[in-house]
Amino acid sequence: MGNNGYCNPIARAIITFRDLETKLGLVKSTNPNFFPEWQSATSQLSDREIEALNRLSQRYLLYLEESEVSEGTLNIILLSPLLDALGLCDPPYRIRGETWVEIQTTVDSEEGRISLEGRIDALTIRDNFWLVVIEGKRSGFSVLRAVPQALAYMSARPDRNIPIFGLVTNGYDYLFVKLLGNEFALSHNFSLLGDSDRNLIRVAQILKHLVQYIPVAKDFKTPKPSDQTN
Repeated sequence: MGNNGYCNPIARAIITFRDLETKLGLVKSTNPNFFPEWQSATSQLSDREIEALNRLSQRYLLYLEESEVSEGTLNIILLSPLLDALGLCDPPYRIRGETWVEIQTTVDSEEGRISLEGRIDALTIRDNFWLVVIEGKRSGFSVLRAVPQALAYMSARPDRNIPIFGLVTNGYDYLFVKLLGNEFALSHNFSLLGDSDRNLIRVAQILKHLVQYIPVAKDFKTPKPSDQTN
């Protein structure tokens, strides 16, 4: 991700969930069956994929024990290897850096009111799945802080009749998003600070399942069944 994209002025203006409704007309769905895809994800992972995921979750926790993990470090030690382990860096998939936005907020802490500064980066897998990463210069940014910006990016899609999915993460929390028409919904939060191995495997299963809904890029040929990874 890094500096490959550009600063998105629309996303900069979308700070809260209320902004989504007042500025973009997006509302959270009240239908409990609006986002069944994350709950019904049954994509099987190979033994090699599970072994890689367990190694990645343990690696991340080791880094986190030493110090805060920057976005650059997170990309190298976890996110890029995660996408690669699932085969999402190769055809028919295409990963492209899209955009970024700087953020500021003030929160209460034991030291009193403190200012947090951070950055949200986004990339796409093909054109209908967004991966959004929030990085704070100090700990304290909830993964929910990046959801409005993620939905702002996603809302720019040309066809609102096709569902679009996203994954928002700050490194240790993972939240899936679905947008269809002017409605959106969120999955449960999966945290590596809990059952790290099992939760990262669950994230991988859902991610692998959701990308199946993404149209294949026109300049990529669909692999034959014999070429697919088990």
